[in-house]
Amino acid sequence: MKLHWKAEKKNYIWLGVMAVLAVGMLLAVRYPVWVLPAFVGLFFLISCTEAELSDKIPWIWSGLIIIGGSIFTEKCIQTVILDPEFNKILKSDMRTKNTLLVLAVYLVLHALLSRPALAAIAAHSFLMLMAFTDYFVYIFRENEITWADVSTIGTGLSVAGNYSFKLHSRGALVIMLSILFITLMVKCVKVKFEWHWVQRSISAVVASCLILFVMQGTAELETQTWEQKGSYQNGFILNFALSIRDNFISAPDGYSARAIEDIAKDTEQTEAVENVPVNSKVKNPTVIVIMDESFADLNVLGPLETNVADVMPFVHSLQENTVKGYAVASVFGAKTPNSEWEYMTGNSMAYLPSGSVVYQQYIDQNPTSIVSTMKNCGYTTVAMHPYLATGWRRNTVYPKLGFDEMYFLDEPSGFFDETKVLRKYITDEELFDKIIDRFNSKKKDERLFFMGITMQNHGGYSDYYSGFNTDVIQSSGMYMDVNQYLTIAHRTDEAVEKLITYFRSVDEPVEIVFFGDHQPSLNSQFYRTLNGKGMAGLTMDELENFFKVPFFIWTNYETEAAQIDCTSLNYLSTLTLERGNFELPLYNKFQTKLMDVIPAINARGYYSIENGRFIHLNEATGEEKKWLEKYQMLQYNNMFDKKNRNKDLFPYIEEK
Repeated sequence: MKLHWKAEKKNYIWLGVMAVLAVGMLLAVRYPVWVLPAFVGLFFLISCTEAELSDKIPWIWSGLIIIGGSIFTEKCIQTVILDPEFNKILKSDMRTKNTLLVLAVYLVLHALLSRPALAAIAAHSFLMLMAFTDYFVYIFRENEITWADVSTIGTGLSVAGNYSFKLHSRGALVIMLSILFITLMVKCVKVKFEWHWVQRSISAVVASCLILFVMQGTAELETQTWEQKGSYQNGFILNFALSIRDNFISAPDGYSARAIEDIAKDTEQTEAVENVPVNSKVKNPTVIVIMDESFADLNVLGPLETNVADVMPFVHSLQENTVKGYAVASVFGAKTPNSEWEYMTGNSMAYLPSGSVVYQQYIDQNPTSIVSTMKNCGYTTVAMHPYLATGWRRNTVYPKLGFDEMYFLDEPSGFFDETKVLRKYITDEELFDKIIDRFNSKKKDERLFFMGITMQNHGGYSDYYSGFNTDVIQSSGMYMDVNQYLTIAHRTDEAVEKLITYFRSVDEPVEIVFFGDHQPSLNSQFYRTLNGKGMAGLTMDELENFFKVPFFIWTNYETEAAQIDCTSLNYLSTLTLERGNFELPLYNKFQTKLMDVIPAINARGYYSIENGRFIHLNEATGEEKKWLEKYQMLQYNNMFDKKNRNKDLFPYIEEK
């Protein structure tokens, strides 16, 4: 290798451009001042240096460019996305897997472009664009990009102009390093092979092997979609690759369009199973559904002793005109939208990849749900959630589900009274008051369906909040997070009492459905005081107790009371329609029969009547196995077989 100095007019022009860029970023983000002269000096040095590389050893130059570039790019990606303290969390084996995937991208582009330096420029530029996009998307909506976001890129670009994007100092440093890297690669563009088709073929084969090696080694790894967990637990590139994997769901054994038609025909020809008592004289009640954040009865884990007689006395006291009990969710401590989705659609996380989030990965343009059912019954459908519209992509998911009106903390501005907070979240009482206000402002003969998603009881139970006092104390008093949680859950009970009391006095029929989305994640030692084991070494039934949440369906008109010891969230929308005396759509009619054989199902397993306990899905036999297979096929037809989706089972919103 020979080096020559060659400073021309264009080099000085580019030097000026880079200096202006560096000064601009210094003024914007205040990176260390010494970086400015270092960057300008290195840029001028590289741009004015000509390198003569030996044609006899192109493999060595190619290896240095591609392997060295891959390592450099992976470091830059993680630096852009994560703060230093989070960057340190990523384990070395995960970092290696990310580097191998970056190397695969380099090799694919090497196979396409022939010249390794061109491949390095293209790969680094593309991956850095992804990294910066991920960072700005996280700032915008507080979770990272996945493969599912590719389908919504148009929506994202359409609203991007409404938001400000602020670069951080790490980003400025990475931009300058990237400029130096690309400038260096430009000097190496001449490196090529005489037999370029050989190296292209080898690059393609090696890239394929690397991808297979990494993906097979991470087959059990979950895609992380909450905040920045994807980048600091899996690494950004690997997490994105896992989201691509999760996007492809294979058809279950025995699946065909004919099999779906047979299930539909069998369902039509038989009577629905009545799971809850109905008042046949009442038609078209106002339906209010409340999914309450982290609302749980910890007594399902073991005897809970506190300084009050009951943490949720009103909910426990409900008897008249009430169906109540416990439902198993598919999530614990997080991933609220999966519970939301299970309720609204009647589908189950049991047949989706572990760790997936439906709102971010699997919602298409016309998902059938209780929302579309209510619209087809002539209802105005209203969603209320006192938090950011972009949270879990609700601002794009809710219109697809068919909501007519959507109210968030930030859209429309000022809808919720932001002075009514507990800790730092809008209170349940404030959300319930807004539902009452909308009910009172409805037009004559307007039918209303509400879906309210609360925020009051959200995690962060160990944090200190000014003006917040814990007045419900667990007997030992030593678990501050538990005391905080019990206090806010008690406030929810008070808000529910106020809501029910109001609608008791309303003359027209009202049905209120209430359930928790999942249990809170609390101090692990606290759980030992309840069940004697904590969260380890549990039987299947003991483990499922951590997924149980209370629910009730109350009406302000006369209905027979009922107790359901255990159901699951995917069945609650069918119970809602049954209790409200609505004509059941075919899929809900199927569910009335399914829950007669499979009383409860979630991502961990199902309750087997034959065995008298919860078991894993793959342990099912006999009639239970047949019904589970039918359910899985219907869900696949509903969600993934767009070409053959059965319109009788899964209609969307009817044209009026």
